[in-house]
Amino acid sequence: MSYNDLFIRACRGEHVDRLPVWYMRQAGRYDPDYRKIKENHSLLEICRQPELAAEVTMMPVKKLGVDAAILYSDIMNPVASIGIDFDIVANVGPVIHNPIRTADDIARLKPIDVEGDLSHVIETIRILDRELDVPLITFAGAPFTIASYLIEGRPSKSYIKTKTMMYTEPKLWFSLMDKLGDMVIAYLRAHMAAGGKAFQLFDSWVGALAPHDFRLFVLPTIERIFSELSDLPQPKIYFPGVASGELLPTLGNLKADIIGLDWRVSIAEGRRRLGDKFAVQGNLDPYVLTAPMDVIKAHAKAIIDEGVKEPGYIFNLGHGLFPEASLDKLRELTDYVHEYSAEAIAALGGKREELAHG
Repeated sequence: MSYNDLFIRACRGEHVDRLPVWYMRQAGRYDPDYRKIKENHSLLEICRQPELAAEVTMMPVKKLGVDAAILYSDIMNPVASIGIDFDIVANVGPVIHNPIRTADDIARLKPIDVEGDLSHVIETIRILDRELDVPLITFAGAPFTIASYLIEGRPSKSYIKTKTMMYTEPKLWFSLMDKLGDMVIAYLRAHMAAGGKAFQLFDSWVGALAPHDFRLFVLPTIERIFSELSDLPQPKIYFPGVASGELLPTLGNLKADIIGLDWRVSIAEGRRRLGDKFAVQGNLDPYVLTAPMDVIKAHAKAIIDEGVKEPGYIFNLGHGLFPEASLDKLRELTDYVHEYSAEAIAALGGKREELAHG
């Protein structure tokens, strides 16, 4: 079985003949076959069955032709091991039955036991390591994003309880950040040991913070996570979520390899704000996929034209896929990115050769 390492090479800033493609939330609700599975199993039930979770993870690789798989899981999975009681409620999201509000709540959180409590996740990764012919990306939720669920008790648009703790009880806040940072480090290290080929740290909601507050209250823990995992050879991605463009200039010391961009910042501007220190990933607005195919391709072309100008670029969305997305359009988009990026890279190589020979 031949192995497609295009994604890994792009993560490392190496030359590629065409761009790698994968999509956040590519294993999920837009796929009719997945929806059939969900008729009989909840998200958490699928996660607890390694063979089934592996099957769902592999579906988009087979159907779309993407260059990487992302583990079918949920960012909330590890918090069960540290003592959080939660459910994933349809049309709501994570609902926490014992939210974190006090010092006692934080004190009762246990260290994560990955092999004991989350052996099903590790077994899923091992199965995928054997079965896949593309790299497996695993992931964790970043401490701010996880904390926002634990403190609010459910998804929030204002993050009022979260910000109240952050601003009024900073010692409490940092003690929670420390525990969640420890959880993430242990969880991702176990993923890589089991066969993960890269990981992404999702900080979906940290764009709700001003750059000063991000730098003060969140970034130290993010830097610690990547620093403590820097001995691992696998590529490491930080995705600071939606509306996070103003945070990009603060990330210069992060020991990550790739930064995910949302659609509000162009690839060129994202690279500039990051000081050209990282490979970048993104950043088609997912809802462009509601448009006719010629419009989707025009948007993708503009992104690709910027992406190929420098090594270290991975085509993706600026956030996750939504249930109404079309499987057929995604397949056609994937083919288009592969075909057009190959032409663009070849043309760019030709121009550089002409310049070199003056």
